[in-house]
Amino acid sequence: MLVENNIPLQNYNTFGIVARAHRLVRLRDEADVRSLLADAALRDAPKFVLGGGSNIVLTGDVKPIVLKVEIPGRRLVAETDRAWIVEAGAGENWHEVVAWTIANGFPGLENLALIPGTVGASPVQNIGAYGVELQDRFDSLDAIDLETGRSFTLDAAQCAFGYRDSVFKHAAPQAGESPRGLGLKDRAVITRVRFRLPKPWKPVLGYIELERRRQEEGIAQPTAQQIFDWVCDIRRAKLPDPKVVGNAGSFFKNPTVTPEQCADIIARDPKIVHYPMPDGSIKLAAGWLIDACGWKGKSVGNAGVYEKQALVLVNRGVARTETSATGGEVMTLARAIVTSVYERFGIRLEPEPVVV
Repeated sequence: MLVENNIPLQNYNTFGIVARAHRLVRLRDEADVRSLLADAALRDAPKFVLGGGSNIVLTGDVKPIVLKVEIPGRRLVAETDRAWIVEAGAGENWHEVVAWTIANGFPGLENLALIPGTVGASPVQNIGAYGVELQDRFDSLDAIDLETGRSFTLDAAQCAFGYRDSVFKHAAPQAGESPRGLGLKDRAVITRVRFRLPKPWKPVLGYIELERRRQEEGIAQPTAQQIFDWVCDIRRAKLPDPKVVGNAGSFFKNPTVTPEQCADIIARDPKIVHYPMPDGSIKLAAGWLIDACGWKGKSVGNAGVYEKQALVLVNRGVARTETSATGGEVMTLARAIVTSVYERFGIRLEPEPVVV
């Protein structure tokens, strides 16, 4: 276990926002977590679990102990007639693990290529893209309770996955509150995640951008590698590289409405981008709503809306320097967008990133 004091965090968040951790602990295996909990000076202090920093907005220095999860490892755990079970350490880079699975003949994660962040963060956010969510490929995970030091394993049902949501994004009920299920926010450290990649493999091509690529290239039955390459091309064309332009990816969740609400909006805005969902609700494209309100390319201070995709907020300052956008500027811009969309469409957008 490596403990460091007064550590700059601008290289540990993809927005490149300048902030410091009063104390940062690097966790490189399960033994490090137990050493942390055995240290009287660290055990009872508030903690903040940090993975790849791709889904956070830092609004100031972080006073809780920052737990930087860096646990490595990739392996095939089991293979049956129905699936491959693949495991990765929570500190592994997500995209690199996706590429590794395909290179080793374990397809199924290709639609989730190029999503920034770490493996340990993937179930927290229930990441998703191009017709696939993590819960569709999830088997189980291992974690350690930061209060008791006990190891435990959760399956998909116990993770309570929702749209960009899981049990790890909700705090446990406080004394006197009505229990609403298990809450593990900042209470547990995910150490390893296992994925169930089904056999026989079938391509997921429901999104129009992927189907368009398939038709353009005249490929009737694309391979997992081809879908992986297409997803990478599409994402690079419309989303900024966090290494070049600081950002946290899609900043707002796509809202869902009833068919009646959607029909009302279509009557006023026929071009609205919408997708019917299996449960009968309608998902609206948050990026379209933001663009329709005139926000694409606009800025508040050094925080701006990306010119190619209104769903992405970007750092227009020099990321990771004193001229970077601040977390306050990002959140001021986000609140202005939420108000604008609500006033025009009666829909309240919900941010995806965790605000610290």
